[in-house]
Amino acid sequence: MEHKFSKRVEDYVKYRPTYPREAIDYLYEHQIVSDHSTVADIGAGTGIFSKLLVERGTHVIAVEPDPVMRNASIKAIGGDQAFNTTAGSAETTGLEDQSVDAITCAQSFHWFDRVAVKEEFSRILKPGGTVALIWNKRQVTGTPFMEELERLWHHYGIDYFKVNHKNIADEDLRAFFTDNTMHKTRFQMQQTFDFEGLRGRIMSSSYTPMPEHENYEPMMAELQRLFNRYEQDGKVPFLYETELFWGRVDRTEV
Repeated sequence: MEHKFSKRVEDYVKYRPTYPREAIDYLYEHQIVSDHSTVADIGAGTGIFSKLLVERGTHVIAVEPDPVMRNASIKAIGGDQAFNTTAGSAETTGLEDQSVDAITCAQSFHWFDRVAVKEEFSRILKPGGTVALIWNKRQVTGTPFMEELERLWHHYGIDYFKVNHKNIADEDLRAFFTDNTMHKTRFQMQQTFDFEGLRGRIMSSSYTPMPEHENYEPMMAELQRLFNRYEQDGKVPFLYETELFWGRVDRTEV
């Protein structure tokens, strides 16, 4: 994932959604994390998820290899003593053995080498520690606007099927966690955009062509037509289902 989003950081910071309050409440209510925890937020990006934990008093170590995104997280929350950041990767975090109570991966786990990170996560977790994987999954059905937006990405997107996190099936995630410890829950969320906001949200996705790509201009023209067709009072709703998977990842016995 390193440097994949460097050119998109401004749009990422401005237009990517946060996570539902209900999802964060769930983490604390089920004691997946607490205000006494030290949490490694892996693939932390611009710190969107880290910030939500820090605001609850949790100590977060944000692990992010991309320096541009890491700097964005420092700018957003670096003044809080409960926040630290490091340049490690998911597979090589640089953190000490058994040094964290929990690991979170928000909108990032699909980029990782699952075999390597299972070993790394089990190394840095304290005994009994938990791993939580969370995604804001853009809804691709349910409204004509979201369905047509999906078709737009299918037609103009770059490597769309490679980087779509849903290429990871629930069975693959279940296999990642220690036997019979995976739990899954869902939450609903939406953003509301004018056209500039919609364009920024589209550009924050790694599979959207950049301005120098031949697909960019026709995609933006079609996006404008799509917005004009469905806007009400100058806005369109952008719908998500937030998926949360959590459980234990124990050290492999040798």
